[in-house]
Amino acid sequence: MPYEPPTHSVERSLRATTGAKIVAGVDEVGRGAWAGPVTVCAAITGLRRPPEGLTDSKLLTPRRRTELATDLEKWVTAHALGHASPEEIDDLGMTAALRLAAVRALEALPVRPDAVILDGKHNYLGAPWTVRTVIKGDQSCVAVAAASVIAKVRRDAMMAELGLAHADFCFEANAGYPSPVHRAALEALGPTPHHRVSWAYMDALPRWQHLKKARVGVPATAAEIGGQLGFDF
Repeated sequence: MPYEPPTHSVERSLRATTGAKIVAGVDEVGRGAWAGPVTVCAAITGLRRPPEGLTDSKLLTPRRRTELATDLEKWVTAHALGHASPEEIDDLGMTAALRLAAVRALEALPVRPDAVILDGKHNYLGAPWTVRTVIKGDQSCVAVAAASVIAKVRRDAMMAELGLAHADFCFEANAGYPSPVHRAALEALGPTPHHRVSWAYMDALPRWQHLKKARVGVPATAAEIGGQLGFDF
């Protein structure tokens, strides 16, 4: 079944209701991974027609996603990426790490957006940003869909490069997410410097319990715990 293409309707609404002239779409990738950073892309597209086939990155084949990302990086008015490292995720918790990565992306743009369209239902960005959250915004909003594709392709490439020194974990195939090969490598070799060692998956690795990091004073959300155990929220 073909998917409905994303539109500029939310951006138009923000322009009409808030007076925003520059609107950025923001999406993240890596939230549920066991290894690697969480990566956020902020993209400004204006109201131009996007490249053919734009949709949520998860609905595209890896080959098509890579091709589209190349086109999008040339097509968007501006885009920037922000990352929060595994150490920052362990220390701060995922919600605060997401905000850190998103702020880094937004502040790296050549212009400051007047408003932000954030994928999902939870506003992890907060003040002073003017935010509109949109569930499945990566399917329905052009700027968010563009951010989704660019973030996914760029983080996958980063994980493949990190994986060169850790071949047993197959980061080039799983991008740091749970997989049978990833689990087996963790049991045999323990976590790499790129793993989030405060996460609940470490509880299933008794041989490596001495490496687990306790996060002080930052309770995990239900969604975060699910991601830590390998469930997709």
